[in-house]
Amino acid sequence: MTEVTIKTETPLTVNAYINGEIVESEQHEPRENPAKPQETAGYWPLNSVDDAKRAIDAADEAFKSWKKTDLNERIERMQKAIDKVRENQNDLVKLLSEEHGKPLYDAEGEMTVSLMFMQYAVDNAERVYSETVNEDDRGKNVLRHEPIGVVSAISPWNYPLALSTEKIAPALLAGNTMVLKPSPMAPLTVTLVTQLIAEEFPAGVLNIVNGEAEIGIELTSNEKVRKIAFTGGTATGRHIMKSAADTIKNITLELGGNDPAIFLEDFDVNDEAAMRRIVISNFLTGGQICMIAKRMYVHESIYDEFVEKYMEAANKWLRIGDPTLEETTVGPVNNKQQLEFVQELIEDSRQNGYEIREVGKVADEDFFNNGYFMYPTVVLGADYDSRVVAEEQFGPVVPILKFRDDEHAIELANDSELGLTSSVWGEEEHAIEVSRHIEAGVTMVNTAAIQGLDIRYPFGGVKQSGIGREYGEEGMLEYVDSHVINIPKQKDLPHIPQ
Repeated sequence: MTEVTIKTETPLTVNAYINGEIVESEQHEPRENPAKPQETAGYWPLNSVDDAKRAIDAADEAFKSWKKTDLNERIERMQKAIDKVRENQNDLVKLLSEEHGKPLYDAEGEMTVSLMFMQYAVDNAERVYSETVNEDDRGKNVLRHEPIGVVSAISPWNYPLALSTEKIAPALLAGNTMVLKPSPMAPLTVTLVTQLIAEEFPAGVLNIVNGEAEIGIELTSNEKVRKIAFTGGTATGRHIMKSAADTIKNITLELGGNDPAIFLEDFDVNDEAAMRRIVISNFLTGGQICMIAKRMYVHESIYDEFVEKYMEAANKWLRIGDPTLEETTVGPVNNKQQLEFVQELIEDSRQNGYEIREVGKVADEDFFNNGYFMYPTVVLGADYDSRVVAEEQFGPVVPILKFRDDEHAIELANDSELGLTSSVWGEEEHAIEVSRHIEAGVTMVNTAAIQGLDIRYPFGGVKQSGIGREYGEEGMLEYVDSHVINIPKQKDLPHIPQ
């Protein structure tokens, strides 16, 4: 099996990893550095559909033996993989910052979440995946958790490492095999980390291919694939469901979110720590997170003072610039297409007469002007159904709107086809009561976004924000089928005639 030597100096060239071997590609595509688009962070392979089929075939063959391995062996192998990633994390964090545009603290945070959940999966695998035996006066049954088969995992560009490893760890620990496809917008770090992990497993258990839409179509329609784990946009999720329908594949979809944040009349606008948390919940990773607070609803009685204090906190914490500098808190938008979409939303707001306020400080205007940077932007006075409110912005812009009372706030928060996460801010018991009425997979109280994530509990959406859950025990159980062996004491039904 090929040994992976970690090289993170850019420009870096990565390749597919299929059946325990690095597979050189004839064609590579550049991944630009979004902070310096004239520079190339690295090159990723433009794999073919045949490459994807080879990876699926390898995973299918490996599954025949891997599913039979002892759970303790799977745990030991995954622990070694985690240790190897941890040993290389500093170099990997720098690479992730450069290819993605994340400030260093943000890239380090993503690495921390990745390692944290992989370790959680290892520590809980025996408890979650071991069979259980139940016996009472009606008989005995054995509940087994069987691996599903070949898993196709497709991860996005915004949190590429965490949203890949959260799939890899439970899938392999459960006895599945996998083919992973990362996003072309952040392929380098994910490919290296996947190779590091795959080294610790038999050939074919974990494979990675890179490419465009045709690779994704193969991974979601191939008859040998039994499960799809996808994180990304809702529109793509719909296509995946259609692609998976012919063979009735098991699917986990974590899709888009247009997450509301409600600030009740008893929220303390003078709480500087809370105001800082709010700003972070809007602009961490430049707002390019599915679980960022994207719609801000503030009780009309505190609205004016809230906006004043919010602007103070934003201008203090938001420092836009080179993501490799420790003082930077906001880097560039990841890619030009996303930058233009966010700018389009802001221009639409301007054309509609809404108030546009740019916030934050730029350290180096020349550097700022040469990258995919923009000032974090607050929109005031927008209509409830305006584009900047109704559409998921996925970038550094957020609207702040008024509401009359709790019932009005709940109505506004639920007025969306999406329901991933949400947050309610105010006196704790009051906030908890309002939270019970929000249509979302997760509601956080007095915090939001990554700050309120707890990997011990299931994460996912309702409505068109997805199907299934990740993290926690429920997330681990997404990668197994239940198999009940039942031995009833009464073998015959009593009402059947002789």
